[in-house]
Amino acid sequence: MDDRTNTIAGWVLAGCAAALGLSIASGMIFHSGPPEKPGYPVEGAAEAGGGGGAAAVPIATLLATADVAKGAEVFKKCAACHTVNQGGANGIGPNLWGVIGKKHGHLAGFAYSSALTGVAGNWDFDAMNAWLTSPRKYAPGTKMTFAGLGSAEDRANVIAYLNTQGSNLPLPAAPAAGAAPAEEGVKNVEEGATANTADIVNAATPASGAPSVDPAAAEQAAKKAE
Repeated sequence: MDDRTNTIAGWVLAGCAAALGLSIASGMIFHSGPPEKPGYPVEGAAEAGGGGGAAAVPIATLLATADVAKGAEVFKKCAACHTVNQGGANGIGPNLWGVIGKKHGHLAGFAYSSALTGVAGNWDFDAMNAWLTSPRKYAPGTKMTFAGLGSAEDRANVIAYLNTQGSNLPLPAAPAAGAAPAEEGVKNVEEGATANTADIVNAATPASGAPSVDPAAAEQAAKKAE
């Protein structure tokens, strides 16, 4: 009986020792301290927040220094679906000869999606820039599966290249640097010019030693002089 009790007690002690050893070992391997950054990561949050304060450069500014040769290289990404030569055949996408300045869905014989033909206006430089940025956002429901060009410089180069392929429209003038602050300043000046200045005059305090222009004070001074 005593031997059986001792055996059971020995197994219990051995089990406790093994459990304690495993606990110490797991604590050394797996660090259970607080995370470096609390909270749960949200996919896309860093991309959305990063650079949020930087304003986008107008396409007109980028077109002023666009490189047509580089645009031809970037256009190779589009060549799987589009031709750009005069009289070129339509592929998965329409031929793009002379597209800049034309109406959306202008090419007869090509089955454009109603999502694209329903977009008002023409393929001007701003419209083409928006389209190349994200076709799906520009014309929701479009059949075009291309995700877009993330680089503004690439878009400017491609647009400049397309413009040389049958359109040859004059490039838009780049906005003058500081134009917005100047306009705001003019607005402030104009608002100040139309303000009522009577209150300003009435509230002014004469400088020390300046002669009074009050009529009563002038009359009293004359009597004292007599």
